[in-house]
Amino acid sequence: MEEMEEELKCPVCGSFYREPIILPCSHNICQACARNILVQTPESESPQSRRASGSGVSDYDYLDLDKMSLYSEADSGYGSYGGFASAPTTPCQKSPNGVRVFPPAMPPPATHLSPALAPVPRNSCITCPQCHRSLILDDRGLRGFPKNRVLEGVIDRYQQSKAAALKCQLCEKAPKEATVMCEQCDVFYCDPCRLRCHPPRGPLAKHRLVPPAQGRVSRRLSPRKVSTCTDHELENHSMYCVQCKMPVCYQCLEEGKHSSHEVKALGAMWKLHKSQLSQALNGLSDRAKEAKEFLVQLRNMVQQIQENSVEFEACLVAQCDALIDALNRRKAQLLARVNKEHEHKLKVVRDQISHCTVKLRQTTGLMEYCLEVIKENDPSGFLQISDALIRRVHLTEDQWGKGTLTPRMTTDFDLSLDNSPLLQSIHQLDFVQMKTSSPVPATPILQLEECCTHNNSATLSWKQPPLSTVPAEGYILELDDGNGGQFREVYVGKETMCTVDGLHFNSTYNARIKAFNKTGVSQYSKTLVLQTSEVAWFAFDPGSAHSDIIFSNDNLTVTCSSYDDRVVLGKTGFSKGVHYWELTVDRYDNHPDPAFGVARNNVMKDVMLGKDDKAWAMYVDNNRSWFMHNNSHTNRTEGGITKGATIGVLLDLNRKTLTFFINDEQQGPIAFENVEGLFFPAVSLNRNVQVTLHTGLPVPDCYSSRASIA
Repeated sequence: MEEMEEELKCPVCGSFYREPIILPCSHNICQACARNILVQTPESESPQSRRASGSGVSDYDYLDLDKMSLYSEADSGYGSYGGFASAPTTPCQKSPNGVRVFPPAMPPPATHLSPALAPVPRNSCITCPQCHRSLILDDRGLRGFPKNRVLEGVIDRYQQSKAAALKCQLCEKAPKEATVMCEQCDVFYCDPCRLRCHPPRGPLAKHRLVPPAQGRVSRRLSPRKVSTCTDHELENHSMYCVQCKMPVCYQCLEEGKHSSHEVKALGAMWKLHKSQLSQALNGLSDRAKEAKEFLVQLRNMVQQIQENSVEFEACLVAQCDALIDALNRRKAQLLARVNKEHEHKLKVVRDQISHCTVKLRQTTGLMEYCLEVIKENDPSGFLQISDALIRRVHLTEDQWGKGTLTPRMTTDFDLSLDNSPLLQSIHQLDFVQMKTSSPVPATPILQLEECCTHNNSATLSWKQPPLSTVPAEGYILELDDGNGGQFREVYVGKETMCTVDGLHFNSTYNARIKAFNKTGVSQYSKTLVLQTSEVAWFAFDPGSAHSDIIFSNDNLTVTCSSYDDRVVLGKTGFSKGVHYWELTVDRYDNHPDPAFGVARNNVMKDVMLGKDDKAWAMYVDNNRSWFMHNNSHTNRTEGGITKGATIGVLLDLNRKTLTFFINDEQQGPIAFENVEGLFFPAVSLNRNVQVTLHTGLPVPDCYSSRASIA
C-alpha cells in the first residue's frame, strides 16, 4: 500500500487529491488546484472564436505546442507563452513531487461559492502539470471535467488503513480496541462488549458485522455519492459511449453530441474494463515479480562482489608478499656473495702484507749486515765474503722486482648487478586473465626458419601450437628499441607474418609475440634475437624520384631526360650509425654541376639538391665544389670531377656529421654538423650526367683512424 501513495497525491499541491477531476489527457488534479493554475488567454484564442471561424469541433481545444513554451528549455524555473505578444512571462513553480506548475496570471476573485461553482475567468486555459498539454475551457469551466469518484474511494480506504486503531464505543472505563462494527447499529464493539451487548441470536443475528476499518469507510461513504453527467448535472450516467470512451446519460443520447455514437450498457462495460484491467495487471504483476527477483540478484551481487574483492585483495597481497620474500632471499644470497668476495679480497691483501713484511724485514737485515761488512778494513776477509753478498743482494733485488710490489687484488668489486630484466618484469606485472568460462589462446610459436633480417628490416613468422583447440582472434608483435630498452607494439592483427621496416643498422633487437581473443591474451612467446645488417645495401627509389629521372642497372644507375636538375633518393633511410656509399661518374658532358648528399623524404624534386631546407649536399663541377643547404653556399674547395671520378658520402649519425670524398680524398672540411633525424641518400643531376651507386662499403680508413684518435 505504501508504494501506491505517490499515485494518490496531486502533482500541484503534493497532498492527497481533494475532489479530483479528470482532464482530457486522463491525468487527475484537485479541483481547487485546477482553479489555481488557470491562465487567461487572449480573445482570439477562445473556443467561441475558433468555432466561429470553423477551426475547431471539440469542446476542449488544445493549444498549438508551437505557440506555447510550456517550461524553460534551460530549466530556469520560468515558462512563458511565446505566441502571445501581450502575454507577460509567468514564473513557474515546482510542486512537492517535482512537477512544474503554472500559478494563476491574476488572483482569483473573492467569492462565497465552492471552487467548482465559483465563476471561471473568461477564456481561461489550463495546462496539465504532468504531460504539459494545454487546453482552453468552454463556458462550463471546471464543471465540464468529470469527477474521479473511484480515486476518492481509494484515497479514503488508504487513509483508513493508515489511521489509528478504532476504540470500542461501549466500554465503560478504558475503551478497548474495536474488533468489529455493526453496519445496522452503526456501533464499534470489542469482543467482550459484542458478546454482551450484541449476541449473535434473535433479531441481531441478521446484522452484518464488518472489520472496523471497513466500517469507517462505509460510514464515510454512506450515503454513496452518485456520479452525474457533466453536461446534464441532474442526470446520472446510464450508458457508455464506445466512440468517446466515457459514461453518458440518456439525455446525451437523445439530444447531445453522443446521439449518433455507439453505446453499450454501463454495467457490461464496467465488468469488461475490470476484466481487461485485471488481465493487464497480471502481466504487470509478472514484470514486478521479475523486477523484485532481479533486485534480489543485484543485492546478492553486491555482497558477492564485496566478498570476492576481499578475497582477491588478499590473494594479490599474498602474491606480492611472496615476490618480496623471494627478492629478499635473493638479496641475502647476493649479499652473501658480496661478503665472500669481501673476505677473499681482505685475505689476499693481508697475506700479501704479511709476506711483504717478512720480506722487508729480511731485506733490511741484509742491508744492515752489508753496511757493517763494508765498514771492515780487512781486505782479504772482505773479499772472501763479498762475492756471496753481492749475489745475495742481486737475488733479493730480483725477488722484489717480480711483481712483489704490485697489489694482488684490486679494491674494486668486479661484480655488477643486472637488475634490468627484473625491473622490466615488474613494470610488466599485470592481470593477465580474469576468471571466465572460456580460456585464452595458447602461446604462439615463432617459426625460426622463416624469420630473417635484410638491411634494416626484419621479417617474423609465427603459428599456433599444433594441438591448440582455442582459436586466436589476433596477434600482438613487440620489439624493443634495439638498445635493450622496453618493448613496444609494432603489429596488431590476424596475420601470422610481419615485416618491420625502418630499424637501425648494426643493432640487436629482441622480438616476442602473443595471441589474444575476447577472453584475454596469452603468455609471450620465447624472445627472438635479431641482428640487422652492419652496412646498408640499397638502390635508387623510382617511386619517390622525379618523373624525368631515367633508371637502369637494377635501379643502381641513373641519368635524366631534362636539362634542369632533378632529384632522386635512395630506398633506405638512416637515423643511427655510420654509413658510407659511393657514386661513380659514368658520363660527364659540358661541365655540369651535379649534387650529392642526403635529404628528407619530402625534399623538392625539381631543383638542385640543397636549394631547400630539406637537403644537405655538395655540388661540384670540373674545377671546384661547394657545400649547400637551404640555398646557402659555403666552403668553396678546389678540385672537381670528370668522367670516371668517384664521389663518396659519409654520414656519421653517431657524431652527427656529413663528410664528402672525391677519389678517396676528403673534399674540404666536415661539410655539415649537428645533423640528426631520418636521412635518405640523394643525388641531383641533368641529362649531361650519369652516375652509378655503390653500397655496402666500409668506412674509409683515413676517417676511421681520425675517429679513433678523436
